Amino acid sequence: MHIVHTESSLGWGGQEIRILEEARGLIGRGHDVRLACPQEARIYTEAARYGVPVHALPIGRKNLKGLLALRHWLKIHPVDVINTHSSTDSWLAALACVSLHGAPPIVRTRHISTPVAKSCTSRWLYGKAVKHVVTTGEVLRQTLIHDLRLAPERVTSVPTGVDAARFVPGDKAAARRDLGLDPEIHYLGIVATLRSWKGHRYLLEAFHQLAAPGWQLLIVGDGPQKEHLKNKVNQLGLESCVIFTGQQNNPERWLQALDIFCLPSYADEGVPQAILQAMLTELPIITTPVGAIMEAVSDGKTACIVPPRDATALAGAIKALIENPGQCSAMGRQTRKDAEQRFSSGSMLENMEAIFDLAACDRPSS
Repeated sequence: MHIVHTESSLGWGGQEIRILEEARGLIGRGHDVRLACPQEARIYTEAARYGVPVHALPIGRKNLKGLLALRHWLKIHPVDVINTHSSTDSWLAALACVSLHGAPPIVRTRHISTPVAKSCTSRWLYGKAVKHVVTTGEVLRQTLIHDLRLAPERVTSVPTGVDAARFVPGDKAAARRDLGLDPEIHYLGIVATLRSWKGHRYLLEAFHQLAAPGWQLLIVGDGPQKEHLKNKVNQLGLESCVIFTGQQNNPERWLQALDIFCLPSYADEGVPQAILQAMLTELPIITTPVGAIMEAVSDGKTACIVPPRDATALAGAIKALIENPGQCSAMGRQTRKDAEQRFSSGSMLENMEAIFDLAACDRPSS
């Protein structure tokens, strides 16, 4: 198949990584997969590292320029299916295809749990303009079906798959030495883009309450909240025990260095890749019941679940795991087992391939 992914977002996070991983995987399965996005987007520069052909289009805003550019590109680059990912590129693609003879079908992937407006325009986009909708979790699927009155057979949950050969448990001391960390220190960590809803602020407050000697907090990632979070560290007097690593291209190695993984998100989550990566690394996990997170973990079995935006409850969960290394080990072993069975990259690619194939086969003849 000839598939084009469109992405209007300029940011960088799990959504963009899934697009490139999925594209790379389908290229490996023999498909012609390309990406169209703004040239100034981070995903544009990262595409080459993933081996994904990329085309620069001014689709970062909902305007006539972007619409005409995408329409022209589709006219001279025939494709079998378009996979859109954000609101702006989904609308531009829908409007471009309305005015194109023999336009390709659109598959809309919905990555996050932010509510969609219950409007006639949203119902047209999801119910008429789009051939199929993919969500990254069943909770997101059910919400769309209910809110927009979509036919259930037109909406499929396909959680992001993670490479179980890349994300594996490793020697913590060796990983720490490789990364310039103290092998004698214990590490609590979060791997996530520094956005407000990822809950870094509450993790810092919890770590401050904890006052755990011999432990440090690793914050792996970059993003718009960086300076705010650094100021928060200074306000709490945590400069000596919090490390900001910045954006890293080897998250698997940083996860191997951790003792406990934490993702205290309070909004906008599907099934986060970082949680699946931590599960495959055999890490005990502390997180919140937000979005589709509970489809990946089980409270008390593979994770400790705390209420969102509750630093005190978060501190209590961290303290409980620190004081019970046996529970940490048992939880870690179970997390990998569950992730291997339910969230493989191969399963994601097979499901997406089937959806694209069905959409392309249902395309009207031109």
